[in-house]
Amino acid sequence: MAQVLRRLDPVAKAETLLVGPDGFDDAGAVLGADGMVSLYTVDFFPPVVDDPTAYGAIAAANSLSDIYACGGRPKVVLNLAGFPADWGDETLHPIFDGAVQVVREAGALWVGGHSVISEEPLFGFAVFGEVTQDLLVTQQGAEPGDQIFLTKPLGAGSITTGVKLGRVSAEQERVAVAEMARLNILGGVAMRAAEVKAGTDVTGFGLLGHAFNMAKASGVVLTFEAAALPLYDGAAELAADGIFSGAANRGREGLGKNAEIGAGVDDWLAAICFDAETSGGILACVKPHQVPNFLAAMENQMAVKIGVVQSGQAKVVLA
Repeated sequence: MAQVLRRLDPVAKAETLLVGPDGFDDAGAVLGADGMVSLYTVDFFPPVVDDPTAYGAIAAANSLSDIYACGGRPKVVLNLAGFPADWGDETLHPIFDGAVQVVREAGALWVGGHSVISEEPLFGFAVFGEVTQDLLVTQQGAEPGDQIFLTKPLGAGSITTGVKLGRVSAEQERVAVAEMARLNILGGVAMRAAEVKAGTDVTGFGLLGHAFNMAKASGVVLTFEAAALPLYDGAAELAADGIFSGAANRGREGLGKNAEIGAGVDDWLAAICFDAETSGGILACVKPHQVPNFLAAMENQMAVKIGVVQSGQAKVVLA
């Protein structure tokens, strides 16, 4: 999509366009006359879990996450949905119920949407949000010495694939679903409190894919400590048995030499880092003196230091 959108460059130029289609940022950003920055994003995907209520909640949290990743607050959502013709109210109502609960928690207004008949179900949202210009977070601005924090576990690809294979316990599935449906509200709050300039959320490109987009935009190296990476319960065992989503190999092939994997890193752990995450956490580059502010704003939610920003030609390192 990014490659196609770059063809719009001649018609996507304006002094007010702060973030447009020429990069890999989480949302478009337009400066308003009042000095506020309007944020625009859209996301939808097929079911990642069998429970329809959980599917709706996860899809909503995932769509809203891009606004939080930019340091903003979601204001308005429009629903995008495609469902098979034979799906009845017993399936559709729980999907919307799960989504409504999450949108309400975010404090956004659900003002409408559009639905179509689709052979493969798809569900998500276009989201509008706001942030002040001084607190806008993009994928540029990471600097050597920044501490890298992550606010959700990794390994969703292994867990969701493992569920389909009957390899995941009910408790492991419950915990993973709860995390995927959890909004990144506090991640956005923490980035504002710590005046973070470079950040993103970890979703379809996986940890290393999203990290490389930041490394490239900022002209730095993002180095991760393998032993520090938080994983969903059961993800390590599944990954060691070769259970990932189809994105793991695509991520490894796509990054190629831009990702350096240390000799002591298990291949299964590297695969988790290449694999897609569903509604993953905030990945934030925090100035050392701002770390206490970041952690305090995260309150009782997870925030793990997993790496550091270093100088050098843009790449990601897992050591």
